[in-house]
Amino acid sequence: MTVTIYDVAREANVSMATVSRVVNGNQNVKPSTRKKVLEVIERLEYRPNAVARGLASKKTTTVGVIIPDISNIIYAEAARGIEDIATMYRYNIILANSDQNEEKELSLLDTMLGKQVDGIVVMSDAVTPKLLQSMEHSPVPIVLAGSVDESEKLPSVNIDYFQATYEAVEMLINNGHKRIAFASGPLNYTINSKYKLEAYKKALQDHGLEIDEQLIVAEDSTYDGGMAVWEELSNIEHPPTAYFAGSDELAIGIIHAAQDHGVKVPDEIEVISYENSKLARMDRPQLTSVVLPLYDIGAVAMRLLTKYLNKENVEDQNVVLPHRIEKRDSVKENIKENI
Repeated sequence: MTVTIYDVAREANVSMATVSRVVNGNQNVKPSTRKKVLEVIERLEYRPNAVARGLASKKTTTVGVIIPDISNIIYAEAARGIEDIATMYRYNIILANSDQNEEKELSLLDTMLGKQVDGIVVMSDAVTPKLLQSMEHSPVPIVLAGSVDESEKLPSVNIDYFQATYEAVEMLINNGHKRIAFASGPLNYTINSKYKLEAYKKALQDHGLEIDEQLIVAEDSTYDGGMAVWEELSNIEHPPTAYFAGSDELAIGIIHAAQDHGVKVPDEIEVISYENSKLARMDRPQLTSVVLPLYDIGAVAMRLLTKYLNKENVEDQNVVLPHRIEKRDSVKENIKENI
């Protein structure tokens, strides 16, 4: 039979309130009494009922985490950051995959709230008006991780996606390229369309280069998507000599398709990716990549959530983490930087 707080109190000959104070770390208990209660707890192997404690305190010390796909390495790294900080602050997490489906995201929000979570961290490539409205009406705090709410009504943690992309494209321009392809995931995702694509166009315009819509391709952010990008763009009349790829998998697909056709990277084409996941170092040539600090985004988002949960002061609810470009072998050394 399950051991209850009543059993511990009876065995230790104290009140249930005293047992509760010991379990919750309340210092207002005599050392001798605390020792006796702890000995009984250990002997009876008592485990506090988290549900019952939650009903009493109106807190469950549980946080919901909604991400598109835990099998994707980028989301896995962010989830690890969330989990590590949750553990540090003694929160448990309930993790759910949304498959980047709006209806499923809305359903998961309802499910999390039904489980009485104290707060929620959400990762979504497309914060739709319907999803935003649902999150705004949440009775518990919600923090976005690596997701953009253009109204900035919800707390969030991101990098400057526009500036990061601009710098990446400019690196290719400074290497002498005039035909630069833009390959990304679906353009109905906010970060892809409103930040990455606009930064790509602005970089070209600022350097007097033509924007050729033929060089803008949206595919799934997968290895196969990258292969498809190469097949499409290598056969046009004036193919690109450089590629900005919106994910590491896209970049690797492009490189491998090029290599399959005898094209050398970076000697004949240059490729810069976006993410800097573990895949960037595992490929050959290793990928020059915009560093998306996935672990940090998750960790900072969870820490921001704990501030709301503990009613700490929050100076800035929309956190922008620093970014950089990790230079490796898929892009030649920038000549201009060494002059």
